[in-house]
Amino acid sequence: MPNKRPRPAPRTERQAPAIPPSAPSKQLDVFDNPAPERDYLIRFQLPEFTCLCPLTGQPDFAHFSIDMVCDKLCIELKSLKLYFWSYRDEGAFHEKVTNNVLDDIVEATSPRFVRITARWYVRGGIYTDVVVEHRKKGWKPASAVTLPPIGTATGLSG
Repeated sequence: MPNKRPRPAPRTERQAPAIPPSAPSKQLDVFDNPAPERDYLIRFQLPEFTCLCPLTGQPDFAHFSIDMVCDKLCIELKSLKLYFWSYRDEGAFHEKVTNNVLDDIVEATSPRFVRITARWYVRGGIYTDVVVEHRKKGWKPASAVTLPPIGTATGLSG
């Protein structure tokens, strides 16, 4: 008699995932800045932003870069991802979306500094970049540190 493997039972319905999937949300969660005594830059890159053109309903795509110097609070990454996802089915002009993102981040975190650069992909032969920023009143960045290029003279004789 040939050795037969048992056949798996047919699946009649999909099993639900153990953890419910996340949903888009305008809620930005925050956590305490682990080093509020110093200025340091956090850079978020969000290359897959989508929303809808409010005039045509066609999708618009953008790459968002967020540079921020936090004060007392930082943004939690998963909530930032869900926040950006919440724009997917909304109609909005590029300038409005970019400014709304800035306003919502400032409201949630009160950062020392934040700059948002939205690079909108081509539409009708035109690329659009929208750059917005916020500086906390009285905050001034530290002076830039300039280092000599690698391989230049360091004062050592050779």
